[in-house]
Amino acid sequence: MQKIHAAITAVGGYAPEYVLTNAELETMMDTNDEWITTRTGIKERHILKGEGLGTSDMAVEAIKVLLDKRGISPEEIELIICATTTPDMQFPATANIIADKAGLKNAWGFDVNAACSGFLYALTTATQFIETGRHKKVLVVGADKMSSIVNYEDRTTAIIFGDGAGAVLLEPNNDGYGVLDSILRSDGSGRVYLHQKAGGSVKPASVETVMNKEHYIYQEGQAVFKFAVKNMADVSAEIMERNSLTSEDVAWLVPHQANKRIISATSSRMELPDEKVMINIDRYGNTTNGTIPLCLWEWESKLHKGDNIILAAFGGGFTWGSTYIKWAYDSK
Repeated sequence: MQKIHAAITAVGGYAPEYVLTNAELETMMDTNDEWITTRTGIKERHILKGEGLGTSDMAVEAIKVLLDKRGISPEEIELIICATTTPDMQFPATANIIADKAGLKNAWGFDVNAACSGFLYALTTATQFIETGRHKKVLVVGADKMSSIVNYEDRTTAIIFGDGAGAVLLEPNNDGYGVLDSILRSDGSGRVYLHQKAGGSVKPASVETVMNKEHYIYQEGQAVFKFAVKNMADVSAEIMERNSLTSEDVAWLVPHQANKRIISATSSRMELPDEKVMINIDRYGNTTNGTIPLCLWEWESKLHKGDNIILAAFGGGFTWGSTYIKWAYDSK
């Protein structure tokens, strides 16, 4: 009996309508388009506007696209795992809220928080439910409303992040297509360089924490950049070596869209030309858990059955990892 693999059979994405450009940021803080573009590669990012709208609302839109494309009903989904750093609420899980809003009446679900690596962590976790035969249809969502925790007076972080969501559907495959390997890593000592200071159990919200603006992203950029460049590149090269893949064998690198220079360092380490690297950071910025599925959604028409695809990510915590997928279908 052939091994069951978890194959991606459909993808969906969503980016909010409002676009925050570098030119607009110039009116909000001491920065300019050249400074932002040179350091990050970002030209614009999408921002979710509207009273009472959160991460779940973007995820629902991405799921609608996916279900329509696959031609299945919401009731057929058995499990939803949501990777997010900006949940709608502290509890319940955003996955449960998404399930309610999207009509996934027969699905159970939970959230995964591994910062920007969360989508890979969630994808690897979801894979186990398919491979063991426990479920036939599993949704993995990566979504974040990063604007909700960005301080727009801090030019070091405000220029980077945007809002967005992406989703993939996993189904069983007996022909060797799907998620074939993952390498995931973490180093909790990195938390001092990238975190949100207040709002957790160590430092609950108070008048003081709000006044001190401790509910926003805190990042020491140089330390994060140095660690990310090395580890995202190393783990991507490691998964290629472990699966005897050469640069010629790899059809696409799908990197987390944090910084153009980090992406370039990773593709260089893998000896991949630019035309094999998915890059949309210029138009979306860093949507945290949304970056990788948004890339798959945008490039879906260029993906072919049998393509070897490497996903790579790095996030706060620190967390990082890489996943090897053999693409399961040709787009219609």
